[in-house]
Amino acid sequence: MITGAMKSTVDSIWLTIFTGGITNPITVLEQVTYLMFMKLLDDNQLKAEANANILGVPLKNKVFQEGAFVISENPEIKTDYKNLRWNVFHHFEPSEMLTNIQMYVFPFIKTLGEGKDTAFSRYMKDAVFLIPTPQVLAKVVDGIDDMDMNNKDIMGDVYEYFLGKVAAVGDNGQFRTPRHIINMIVELMQPTLSDRILDPAMGSAGFLLSSASYISAHQKNELMNKDNINYFKSKMFSGFDTDQSMLRIGAMNMMLHGVEDPNIKYQDSLSGDNIERDAYTLIMANPPFTGSVFKEAISKDLLALCKTKKTELLFMALFIKMLKVGGRCASIVPDGVLFSSSTAHKALRKELVDNQQLRAVISMPSGVFKPYAGVSTAVLVFTKTNSGGTDDVWFYDMKADGFSLDDKRSPVNDNDIPDIVERFRNLDKEKERARTEKSFIVPADEIRKNGYDLSINKYKKTEYVPVEYPPTAEIIKEIENLNREVERETSELKALLGITN
Repeated sequence: MITGAMKSTVDSIWLTIFTGGITNPITVLEQVTYLMFMKLLDDNQLKAEANANILGVPLKNKVFQEGAFVISENPEIKTDYKNLRWNVFHHFEPSEMLTNIQMYVFPFIKTLGEGKDTAFSRYMKDAVFLIPTPQVLAKVVDGIDDMDMNNKDIMGDVYEYFLGKVAAVGDNGQFRTPRHIINMIVELMQPTLSDRILDPAMGSAGFLLSSASYISAHQKNELMNKDNINYFKSKMFSGFDTDQSMLRIGAMNMMLHGVEDPNIKYQDSLSGDNIERDAYTLIMANPPFTGSVFKEAISKDLLALCKTKKTELLFMALFIKMLKVGGRCASIVPDGVLFSSSTAHKALRKELVDNQQLRAVISMPSGVFKPYAGVSTAVLVFTKTNSGGTDDVWFYDMKADGFSLDDKRSPVNDNDIPDIVERFRNLDKEKERARTEKSFIVPADEIRKNGYDLSINKYKKTEYVPVEYPPTAEIIKEIENLNREVERETSELKALLGITN
């Protein structure tokens, strides 16, 4: 989340590029992303070099090699590899720095993964560096130097902030999921190296990145195995999107986090062109809540499960179809999915309760997506069984997520997320919880009797505490005393002002 000094820095970068003549917000975002990628590549190698020096071992798999870098078949067009590194070229004079990036650095980053059909090579192939003048470049480079690049998904945060600056939630309901909500969902699902993970509405790849970080932290020893690390770098993660800019940003993000060849591709996940079925063990997503879909293009098996044009329902149907039996899903949905009375809404909820194993409904406050959207949302967690298995459903009424629920989203002490994760991992202890608590269990039969309504307020009980008031005579006496006090003070004020009436 962009706040404080970082916000001022990003605002300054935005204004600099905008004033320089690039006014399309997505183009601005792409140009900033390319430069941030250049810096993060160098930062990562600087850290690796420092670690190698401490251990006294040579550094393998360098991005930046030694000696001359040739960018074409013409041996005259070359520079020293060191000039491709941010820590070197950011000290150049502005005009020299612009020439260096245009002629060498940008062509170099486009060659990463060259010779391989990777997501990065596919989506960087058509990338163009458009920073117009040395002066604009120098100011943007200085701004990026001022950023805290220890942020795990800084490019995603900048994307989120730029969308907010131009009110670009857009026709397709596009806005980025806050990282702490992504991390909460990943903590709930606890991905492992045995999973094959998908986000079919991936945006800047936040769920994939968080999953990669979680696995790197919790399965370090397993990642020492050659087969495991090869699987982690290539086949484990998949993401689809219809925005080329997001595919580029997602591919760059994944490469920076050690996932060199994820299955990231341009695809309308809801269309008949998407023929992947029964393929994944874990899906985590925040699919678009709005937007129009051509009914003729929607995959027929999705319509068979849920006859609608509403994207939030179609994506839930898609998750069921794309998961393997035994596969798990955690998806953010608008509140309407939980209780709306249309035939399609009821059919989707009935499918989850009766034919799959619905495990949890976590209601989130409406401020979670501010300032970009004020919609109330929930997280649905289910396991694909195709044979039922929903005995009980766990409900949680999240009231706070660690940030204020206004447009400022300032950090606050109240935060239900640690409690949510802890309780979800110990559901056997939840059965005795009263319906007046933040979390409780509801039997599936009760949900069926309520028309498959999944809104927490349908089952939550409000505890009314009687309020005792003083006798009426005492209240009247107190009012009379207050009136006399007002009259006395009014008389004193008039005397001071010389008013006789």
